Amino acid sequence: MSNKEFSEKLKAGIELAGKRMLEEKALRGENVIVSTDGKTIEHIPATQLL
Repeated sequence: MSNKEFSEKLKAGIELAGKRMLEEKALRGENVIVSTDGKTIEHIPATQLL
């Protein structure tokens, strides 16, 4: 397996894990904590991010 193939599989796995995390949080009615600029912290319902 080349480095490019490994990187692509790793990226796909991370994206899948993130999607599953959002789905789980949405089912439980939880928020996701997001910081876009490194200073401001926002609590956003997971359902809004799906």
